[in-house]
Amino acid sequence: MANKALATRQKLRLRIEPSQQAGKPRNPIAALAKARAAGAHAKPLSSERQQAKRALKQAKLVSDDD
Repeated sequence: MANKALATRQKLRLRIEPSQQAGKPRNPIAALAKARAAGAHAKPLSSERQQAKRALKQAKLVSDDD
């Protein structure tokens, strides 16, 4: 029971300024990948087909009987 007083005592905490924090080291491979010029991917052909099919359904058909 000798350590009973230590359990109720306030624990010592060291405070470190934000400028002094080391933190985790950054991943150099991720930084290089982020710096590369990356653009949007091309749309799949199936989505282009679906869009054309929708446009055909919305278009009004005109007869050539004039």
